[in-house]
Amino acid sequence: MKNYQLRRLRRSRRKRGIRKRLFGTNERPRLTVFRSSRHIYAQVINDLDGKTIVSASTVEKDNKAAHGGNCDAAVQVGQTIAERAKSAGVETVIFDRNGFRYHGRIKAIADAAREGGLRF
Repeated sequence: MKNYQLRRLRRSRRKRGIRKRLFGTNERPRLTVFRSSRHIYAQVINDLDGKTIVSASTVEKDNKAAHGGNCDAAVQVGQTIAERAKSAGVETVIFDRNGFRYHGRIKAIADAAREGGLRF
């Protein structure tokens, strides 16, 4: 098995294990993040209804990040998601790191969301 295939397989296994325990409700929706090599995405999801409440990413036109694959862009997305979630009435969330290690861009987006007023 090639190295990149093995990496994807391991992440999908970690993701399944995490998702067995995490479930977003009306009171505490799930804040999930996905990172690619060029961009980072965040969504606040209510799993009971199967709906995305708010989302933010580096792909959006109003995002001012020159490059979406660095920690500065992740901080900007974290602030945006916190601002949009608070305006939608969401105060507390469950953080879903989506199988990624909690460091670098994932940690930056979580810290920025906490500074923006989300509790998790």
